Amino acid sequence: MRQDEYFSVHLGLTINVEPLTDGKPLPDVDTFRAEIPPLFRIASECNTLEENAERLLSGFGKQDSKLLVDYLSAQNSKINLLLSYVLSQQDNATYRYITETFGASNVSFYSSHEFPIGQNVTVKLFLDHPAAAIYCYAEVVNCSVLEDRFLVQLHYTRLLEDDRDLLIRAALHCQQKLLRQRTQQRNMNNNNDE
Repeated sequence: MRQDEYFSVHLGLTINVEPLTDGKPLPDVDTFRAEIPPLFRIASECNTLEENAERLLSGFGKQDSKLLVDYLSAQNSKINLLLSYVLSQQDNATYRYITETFGASNVSFYSSHEFPIGQNVTVKLFLDHPAAAIYCYAEVVNCSVLEDRFLVQLHYTRLLEDDRDLLIRAALHCQQKLLRQRTQQRNMNNNNDE
């Protein structure tokens, strides 16, 4: 596996994919960082703070601290709900698609129209867990016809490392959820067979 390849999960996330105008080059890394919308930066910073807080709270193991941990978790949930709502306001219906798969190196989605291979696009990914939005650039690496629509695959070309880590955590969360569901289903089937 190459360093920039990560596993992808099947999940329908809302994304915006806006083609760059013909001839417009990708921005350099500094220009890219400067053009990231402030709300996307805030979301990324909130998730970094949340991850650090979770590490600190994992050290609390005593029954006395359980109420504090529960309280802080409830506050975090409220903040995430508010953040999700605010981020959803950045969704542009003109460029909206639903992902087929996503990961930390690529994303795929269905479109009613073709995207030329090699085309550069700006992408906004809206994550549910953790509540976040990611702004990045990608290149169309595949566009295949499936009946009356196109399956478009993008490879990220400009993506902050913190956002890549966020995508990895989101993909892992989806995998863990799927594994829990499979275990529950298997247990239910075993109980029914008895």
